[in-house]
Amino acid sequence: MTTVSIRLDDEEKKDLDVMCAEMGMNITTFYMIYTKKALRDRRIPFEITAPEPDFYCESNMKQLRKAMKQYQEGKFVVKTMDELEELANE
Repeated sequence: MTTVSIRLDDEEKKDLDVMCAEMGMNITTFYMIYTKKALRDRRIPFEITAPEPDFYCESNMKQLRKAMKQYQEGKFVVKTMDELEELANE
């Protein structure tokens, strides 16, 4: 048996933990499935999907709380559709 270490951004690690838990597994199982599937099919990418999260799931609530805090602190920008299209065409 060999141990493989990888570096993940802290936030991505937390998000991956949540996604794996929603599929009933942990990160080790996730990587074992990935490895076995890639070796068997001799290709990547492949698809393992989680059910769409419930709107009120913890990951969405976290993002909503973050957005609300930014809004309350006045850290937001308001643009018209014309202004957004102008930015896109620059």
